[in-house]
Amino acid sequence: MTNFRIGIDFGGSKIEIAAVPPKGRPWLRRRVPTPASYPAAIAAIMNLVRNVETRIGAKPSVGVCVPGRTDQATGLVRSRNCLDGRPLRRDLCNALEREVRVANDGNCFALSEAVDGAGRGARVVFGAVLGTGCSAGVVVDGRLLIGRNGLAGEWAHIPFPFDPPHEPPARRCWCGRLGCLETVISGTALAVDCDGPGARGAAAVAERAAAGDRPAQAALDRHVRSLARALAGVINLLDPDVIVLGGGMSNMDHLYARLPALIAQHVFGNVCATPVRRPVHGDSSGVRGAAWLWPGEPEPAGAVPCPAAEPSPRMGAQRQPRRDRRPRS
Repeated sequence: MTNFRIGIDFGGSKIEIAAVPPKGRPWLRRRVPTPASYPAAIAAIMNLVRNVETRIGAKPSVGVCVPGRTDQATGLVRSRNCLDGRPLRRDLCNALEREVRVANDGNCFALSEAVDGAGRGARVVFGAVLGTGCSAGVVVDGRLLIGRNGLAGEWAHIPFPFDPPHEPPARRCWCGRLGCLETVISGTALAVDCDGPGARGAAAVAERAAAGDRPAQAALDRHVRSLARALAGVINLLDPDVIVLGGGMSNMDHLYARLPALIAQHVFGNVCATPVRRPVHGDSSGVRGAAWLWPGEPEPAGAVPCPAAEPSPRMGAQRQPRRDRRPRS
């Protein structure tokens, strides 16, 4: 039982936990609704971890998958939910009295697929999550690439290569910048392109296109061409061995049929052998990738040690671990 790792996926609507053995499927999965407040979210994670520990009779490592990114200098999360501006890793280290590793959903997806999914056996894996928003992660030789500033894989916030005479003006991204990739290639961007501001639901656009709706078909065509340009930039810079698509849009068959030829039109030399694959683990990628943040090796390149376990000023007092106690794993 001590070989289990705990993975936690902190989503917009639910928090999921799973005990993941060295080999095999996640075990003992539990889900609870995501609380609206940060203190309640910390309490929910603590309760989930304690329940799993009771069942397996051990205190395994804990990894957490979150939307958004953690600032390497301040330790604060930047996200669109109750985690925004909070020192999540520090507070969880304190609450659980051990080292905790935290990574964003794109990184966890890429790691999950690189370990034993669609990228298994590849040296360099680029995992792109396309859903309500979009994110990505890079895994090299089985290890997650973090980077000096913790920004490796922040593909969603690279400026999209617009062609002004043929495309609409750039839209404002939630991050505050103009024209990020997320505003063009995410599921929300597809819905907005098809039906106007405020529209959501890329799946509905795909269903309408399949039924012969011409505006929906045109929107899908524009989207796949834009996605090809965005992925061509990744190949020109990183040249991964494989690209794995995740998120709700990874279920769209036309992406795999059309992307390889479209990408080749935009890469240097107009030749591209990089495969674009469906994910193997789907909705399990969050908890699985979070668990694999602990592969029994040193932390991913660029990661920083867990901050001193102190209560967050925005949470109020919490029980602190003894200063002479070493973190347990």
